[in-house]
Amino acid sequence: MSSFLSRRHVLATGAGAALGVGAVAANATQAVASPAASRGTTRGEETRTLDELYRTALAEGGKLVVYAGGDTPTQQDGTKAAFKARFPDIDLTLIVDYSKYHDVRVDNQFATDTLVPDVVQFQTLQDFDRWKGQGRLLHYKPAGFSKVYDRFKDPQGAWVATGAIAFSFMYDTAAVGSKTPLTPRDLVDPKWKGKIASAFPHDDDAVLYLFTLYARKYGWDWVARFAAQDVRFARGSNSPGEAVFGGQKVIGVGTAGSAVSTSPVTFAIGAGHPFMAWGQRMAVLKQAKNSTAAKLFLNWQLSKEMQNGSFNGWSVRTDVTPPAGLKPIWEYPDAHVDGFPRFMSDRAEVERWKQTFALYFGEVKGDPTPGVLGLHPGA
Repeated sequence: MSSFLSRRHVLATGAGAALGVGAVAANATQAVASPAASRGTTRGEETRTLDELYRTALAEGGKLVVYAGGDTPTQQDGTKAAFKARFPDIDLTLIVDYSKYHDVRVDNQFATDTLVPDVVQFQTLQDFDRWKGQGRLLHYKPAGFSKVYDRFKDPQGAWVATGAIAFSFMYDTAAVGSKTPLTPRDLVDPKWKGKIASAFPHDDDAVLYLFTLYARKYGWDWVARFAAQDVRFARGSNSPGEAVFGGQKVIGVGTAGSAVSTSPVTFAIGAGHPFMAWGQRMAVLKQAKNSTAAKLFLNWQLSKEMQNGSFNGWSVRTDVTPPAGLKPIWEYPDAHVDGFPRFMSDRAEVERWKQTFALYFGEVKGDPTPGVLGLHPGA
């Protein structure tokens, strides 16, 4: 979802899942920090190797709890397996749920002094700025911090992005059958009616931002025409990819993918047409019970070996070269890398967009409350 297997890097089932998990596990077993790479030029950057951190973490109890954003409970199984292969004696608990549920749990745990996770890895970017202001985050710079793209890290080290994620639409290349790549504008062509799957934009802020870019680029007439396409909307950004890879739909909108994949599916990032990308943030909580194990996890995720294993070819590091045919994600103006954090910070505006798309596309179906882990009984 790859060296960084978040909710966005791995399609939960089928061929989509195979894109990332196998590559990550293979790369992760070899992931070690070289002495040269771990001696950063930024003041305060971590200088210990992964093995040194591992030994210290074991001496402190060898436990680690991570809350990670994701669409399905098993979506981080590849990450857990890769970490366990490299650091077998760490007792890792990795809990996956929607970021917008996890952040509420964490806030409640702060309020009730019942904090569970050591590390948080969420799509809700605004939480990291808020928690930094509240003094909740440990200011820590893992090895390689100075090589992370500037907009993908907090200058004081309160958080750092460990994965570069892109959202767009994808399509079955053979089923489309055209030598001219599809663009978002083409999605309202009547010939695709009944052949499109999409995540609900008003249920996921990243998908929401993608649809706001479409509305601004192509106008509200495009939105109305898209709404008339008999689109199969579903909860979760994994759902459109599953529909395409599973042969149920030709086009999937509002999902992650790989622009360098050799699969029969095309992930659309055509020049002049909007898609969106961001750096998925990770932080060690200041009250973490297992702070060294948490630091180990950050250093492992940010290591060059892991960053080179990204399933989509993009890294958060400036010293990792993308595969042939790709540029660093921040060099794509159509990806609006700087726009998503701004969008997430204005919650009133986000809610207005949600309500507008709910009017066009209908309400979200499905159980919105799959269970709240870690809430204090009296909350």
